[in-house]
Amino acid sequence: MSLVIPARNEARNIAWVLEQIPETVAEVILVDGDSTDATVITARSYRPDIRVVRQDGPGKGSALRSGFLAATGDVIVMMDADGSMVPQEINHFLHFLASGYDFVKGSRFIGGGGSLDITRFRRLGNRFLLRVFNYLYDAELTDLCYGFCAFHRRYLEHLSLCSTGFEIEAEMIVRAMQDGLRIAEVPSLELPRRSGQSNLHSIRDGIRVLRIVLDRHNSGMPVLLARVLPANDDSGANIQRIQTSADRQIP
Repeated sequence: MSLVIPARNEARNIAWVLEQIPETVAEVILVDGDSTDATVITARSYRPDIRVVRQDGPGKGSALRSGFLAATGDVIVMMDADGSMVPQEINHFLHFLASGYDFVKGSRFIGGGGSLDITRFRRLGNRFLLRVFNYLYDAELTDLCYGFCAFHRRYLEHLSLCSTGFEIEAEMIVRAMQDGLRIAEVPSLELPRRSGQSNLHSIRDGIRVLRIVLDRHNSGMPVLLARVLPANDDSGANIQRIQTSADRQIP
């Protein structure tokens, strides 16, 4: 399997991430976004067999797509370089892929998951975007904007990814749903970034996620927002089970 890690100026975080990677990971690909610090040097010192790939174009989406194209493993896992995701959870993702699922994504909002980093504003934004997505695609997912995912490499062509920014995480879920992939959500704990500041801009990137969700859907939605925001919102409750899509699978 191949682990793809996009990174830009993560020299103070990448060592911790690489030290935690389980032995089941055969190939680690660091996608460098023109770092001006010692990210690449540090990564190679902690993991001499790491493959360093330069991303083609700006943004997290561009970095991930560059990494996916470089991956050689039958399974691709993606995670961040800032230490907010726990590498030991990778084996949990692999278990569900081996059990017949096509696409496995982490969720901070089911039993066993959580976040020590998300702000109230971001939580509300995530809840809104998730409600829109679930309404449009007749889904029951619990987390949309979280970039800890794993999938079989053979589905990469079907996903037809084109996003350049953080919205690529939502685009992957939309494409997987549209292609009928069997999706599983597994609990994941989001930790605070170990050092430095995130490149995420909540409002700007939230709008880009919303645009992806709407643009990839076939129907017009002039009154959508009114319909997906009822007066009483109890969607913050954790769901105590693994959520899956309908049992549709492309040949």
